[in-house]
Amino acid sequence: MMLHIKKFIDKMSATEGKQAKDIVLPISEARGLRDDISRLLADLHELSKEKEKDEEVISVTVKGGGFK
Repeated sequence: MMLHIKKFIDKMSATEGKQAKDIVLPISEARGLRDDISRLLADLHELSKEKEKDEEVISVTVKGGGFK
């Protein structure tokens, strides 16, 4: 897991434990979180494009002969 995402999850867990309603992030942490999420989304997009290329269509035709 990426560093800023882990920090955010830890901060959320601590905040939920205190039952606080707000969470405050310094701008540097918010930028880092944004960058980590952007990288994850870009990686996911690349993986899905690769998967689409790798998928091969196999066509199978089954014919039943005549029964006597």
